[in-house]
Amino acid sequence: MLRWIRQQLGFDPPHQSETRTVYVANRFPQHGHYIPQRFADNRIISSKYTIWNFVPKNLFEQFRRIANFYFLIIFLVQLMIDTPTSPVTSGLPLFFVITVTAIKQGYEDWLRHKADNEVNGAPVFVVRSGSLVQTRSKNIRVGDIVRVAKDETFPVDLVLLSSDRADGTCHITTASLDGETNLKTHYSVAETAVCQSVSQLESLQAVVECQQPEADLYRFVGRITVTQHGEEIVRPLGPENLLLRGARLKNTKEIFGVAVYTGMESKMALNYKCKSQKRSAVEKSMNTFLIIYLCILLFEAILSTILKYAWQAEDKWDEPFYNQKTDQERNSSPILKFISDFLAFLVLYNFIIPISLYVTVEMQKFLGSFFIGWDLDLYHEESDQKAQVNTSDLNEELGQVEYVFTDKTGTLTENEMHFRECSINGTKYREVNGKLVPEGMTDDAPDGSTPHLIGDELLFLKAVALCHTVQISYDQPDCLVGGGDPFSHANGFSSSHMEYYASSPDEKALVEAAKRIGVAFIGISGDTMEIKTFSKSERYKLLHVLEFDANRRRMSVILQTPSGGYVLFTKGAESAILPFATGGEIEKTRLHVDEFALKGLRTLVVACRHFSPEEYIEVDRHLNAARTALQQREERLQEAFSYIERDLQLLGATGVEDKLQDKVQETIEALRLAGIKVWVLTGDKHETAVSVSLSCGHFHRTMNILELLQQRSDNECAEQLRILARRIKEDHVIQHGLVVDGASLSLALREHEKLFMEVCKNCSAVLCCRMAPLQKAKVVRLLKTSPEKPITLAIGDGANDVSMIQEAHVGIGIMGKEGRQAVRNSDYAIARFKFLAKLLLVHGHFYYIRIATLVQYFFYKNVCFITPQFLYQFFCLFSQQTLYDSVYLTLYNICFTSLPILVYSLFEQLVHPHVLQNKPGLYRDISKNSLLSFRTFLYWTLLGFCHAFVFFFGSYILMGEDTTLMGNGQMFGNWTFGTLVFTVMVITVTLKLALETHFWTWMNHFVTWGSIAFYFIFSLFYGGIIWPFLHTQDMYFVFVQLLSSGSAWFAIIIIVITCLFPDVVKKVFYRHLQPTSTQKSQSLSAPQAQALSCVESLCCYQHGQSGCSRLARLLEQMTGQCQASTNHCNSSSRSNRSWSDTENFYSNDRSILTLSPIEATHC
Repeated sequence: MLRWIRQQLGFDPPHQSETRTVYVANRFPQHGHYIPQRFADNRIISSKYTIWNFVPKNLFEQFRRIANFYFLIIFLVQLMIDTPTSPVTSGLPLFFVITVTAIKQGYEDWLRHKADNEVNGAPVFVVRSGSLVQTRSKNIRVGDIVRVAKDETFPVDLVLLSSDRADGTCHITTASLDGETNLKTHYSVAETAVCQSVSQLESLQAVVECQQPEADLYRFVGRITVTQHGEEIVRPLGPENLLLRGARLKNTKEIFGVAVYTGMESKMALNYKCKSQKRSAVEKSMNTFLIIYLCILLFEAILSTILKYAWQAEDKWDEPFYNQKTDQERNSSPILKFISDFLAFLVLYNFIIPISLYVTVEMQKFLGSFFIGWDLDLYHEESDQKAQVNTSDLNEELGQVEYVFTDKTGTLTENEMHFRECSINGTKYREVNGKLVPEGMTDDAPDGSTPHLIGDELLFLKAVALCHTVQISYDQPDCLVGGGDPFSHANGFSSSHMEYYASSPDEKALVEAAKRIGVAFIGISGDTMEIKTFSKSERYKLLHVLEFDANRRRMSVILQTPSGGYVLFTKGAESAILPFATGGEIEKTRLHVDEFALKGLRTLVVACRHFSPEEYIEVDRHLNAARTALQQREERLQEAFSYIERDLQLLGATGVEDKLQDKVQETIEALRLAGIKVWVLTGDKHETAVSVSLSCGHFHRTMNILELLQQRSDNECAEQLRILARRIKEDHVIQHGLVVDGASLSLALREHEKLFMEVCKNCSAVLCCRMAPLQKAKVVRLLKTSPEKPITLAIGDGANDVSMIQEAHVGIGIMGKEGRQAVRNSDYAIARFKFLAKLLLVHGHFYYIRIATLVQYFFYKNVCFITPQFLYQFFCLFSQQTLYDSVYLTLYNICFTSLPILVYSLFEQLVHPHVLQNKPGLYRDISKNSLLSFRTFLYWTLLGFCHAFVFFFGSYILMGEDTTLMGNGQMFGNWTFGTLVFTVMVITVTLKLALETHFWTWMNHFVTWGSIAFYFIFSLFYGGIIWPFLHTQDMYFVFVQLLSSGSAWFAIIIIVITCLFPDVVKKVFYRHLQPTSTQKSQSLSAPQAQALSCVESLCCYQHGQSGCSRLARLLEQMTGQCQASTNHCNSSSRSNRSWSDTENFYSNDRSILTLSPIEATHC
């Protein structure tokens, strides 16, 4: 009973066998004691919290932060013992920090829940109780029969039962899973293919037995048992029978399938990684610094406690006449008294640990993240999409990236191929207005005339139109249904009526090009292929297809021509065709292929071979014998293919452009100059991936390409890796690129990780092809956990990229054509790959320098704050007397010094953004967390101690010997002394930040000078009025008396100058004698007086504004960059022109983030 309850609660799941049994339509057996298996429901969960675990889980994660945990302990100590300060001074800031952080993280997780609900609530149709019922995706159960219509995404992993086609086949694309855009054919078994209606499916008696869920997308083992007329028919099931969740149905009206894997057990979900809390390198540095400061705090507390007892060793100090001990104090335990004193000092000095640092960092990250969405340079006009921030915890990590892992399909490319050039019988041609024009000639034929093609050109185009595995989809659903001629739709066909779907994008581009030129592929019915040559129809009988494979790198078809002859058409890589060609212009074609490749075109070579009837009979015998062999079938097929594909007549070559996204090459080059290594991880074929890498600039033409492909054993893989390592060492001058496939990678990662990493790190670029989604994540993890611990970034657009996006330190989703899985699971989302350059080089640079200065400035100002308190104990017999009033203790970090650093951390720019984009090398200056190095941290800490000593002893020297600084002879007391130290401190730390500020807005001026003014005004009111709710008021009239003393004013000025003057001298000295490249680049910034603010131009635009632009204008009005009147926008002195109603809203040079001026001519 207890076990059953635990199982129902999910704590003790039942034992699972190695296989699962799925009853189609949930027709469970009625006899025997059948216990149904429990399966997961169909909900997809990408969120981290639930309503039940949010509070405990979030609190646990927050108290992992050292400062939060420390202040919790201090708060509890203040509650338990008598301490110099109130528990409110620690408890209130801690509560505020925890609450703000929880609200922020809860909001971000709510957005993930919202996205999950959209997917889980999508409408689907299932067969239940003899009818088609609409329900939500999350309600699908294992065993349900699901109907999916054309262009819909499969909501679960389905075994195909039937389709609207008589043969039970369907076509799908898996671009969102493995990145491949080609059409794949899937099959149903013959016994279920006939069940095309709901009533037939309802009466179907079938059981599917298959393996338990696993992540491998390309593996599925099962069988289906169909009961017909009392007889059980068993058929095998493989990957060709399984339709994966996330794939899309194409070229098929509808299909029916039975759900076998649902929800988080689907193959797509198993390739997701568990979402973990990502923590930036800056946060880890903060924790390290906090530990150091905690050690300083403990040292000060222990030293103060020891010195207190050393002083009290003398009776006159242990129990002076004016402070007699009580009996309880005399009889108390010395150990308990020592601990109590130690804790009291700990509380007194606890402000050296800045809890408000976390509040400020959270606010800076949250507010700063809006700038990415407001940046118009990251706005994509065609799709009307702006950049999106899913988590703001990693903003500064964008400035620390060392490795970028990118998907290929949909990330680097647009998934579009275009035919550009071809070579026919040694002559180069290009396509002009749907006609083939020889190189050097123009298209002089009148419009509408039929172009004349000679025999070689026609044969070449026929080969292109017939040698492929293209499928056709027609707009008219009845065009292939019914009796009569299966090609009847060809009469008067138009391009709008048909759509090609190909096994590779190259094939589709070539067939479409042949159609435009005049040789159109019309379709295939059974074994008959039809083409139309300038309105003349021709039918060829398809005898054999010699499928493409990676070893041969070519594919062929054997056809019977309309005249009864036999011909082989073949196409493939030049290295796979030219060695077997015996006729045609071989050398000229080879030269043309090299020219096409240098232009970045994907090349294919086309050839043919004519057979006599006797030769064809021999060919047919060879093929049939190989295909029916039970032993060594693959080897015998390779022998047969080699026997057939020889003595070829070369026809020509094609050059197809894989349309890259805009500015991909420039972006990759900018990342390389910034010191970032780019790895391409793709599920695509080796040849396709290498071709795209060359065309996008990932691989250079002069680069030595090393290959680790098709390794079959550990020993073979290890030997190949050693050979590659030797080649790199021997040829260290040349740049190397590495190509590795998924199978070889698995072997390399199994036992040869170190050797593999050594080879990879010595290569300028790495390309991994045929990668499963989890393999992508493994490669990212391999780099992440290497001894150097580099910061990694992964970018992709499909569900197959989710694992690596979640594994990398920073995950970026591309808002592509393949759904929103990558965007939902990413940290940031952008519309195009080219936006990555600005995201890293500008936004990342700014975020990092801002937060690095913020962190170190906080430690600096808290050292300045607490060190005088420590020094004061030497002058008050370590009696735990506070130097500052408790109100000043509470408000120092909350009010007096908080706003200047927050504004600085939102708007600071060391270098003009255009300079950062034009000089990517500046990114190297901030790499490897250089601004938060131990040396920099030590400088800020020592500076804080030095300034604190100057504050304290400067004030002490002024007042120590003669406290009669008032004009009327009145004396200063300890509160006046503490207030003088505090006043000097507030002014100095504020002006120190002003010295660090390079980019001034009116808001910086307002908060900098306003904070100092607020301190003076607050102190005058606080000390100048008797407040009835305060039970003691030690500060009454203290501040007024202090400011009435000319000596005090003189002391304030002298001490502030003494602190800051050496800092100014140091900055000038280093800038002139040892300037960094960043400091050199600061002089390149455009003069502000002759520049047009990026957002002023936005303010001038009157129409077509989105919510994005309204937020931008609000921000500009806050920062003073946008004038109340718009007349200045039309002023010729500021700009050469103004915006008109008809002009585009988008410009490449308008950045909301930077609030920076740009040249007027840019507008």
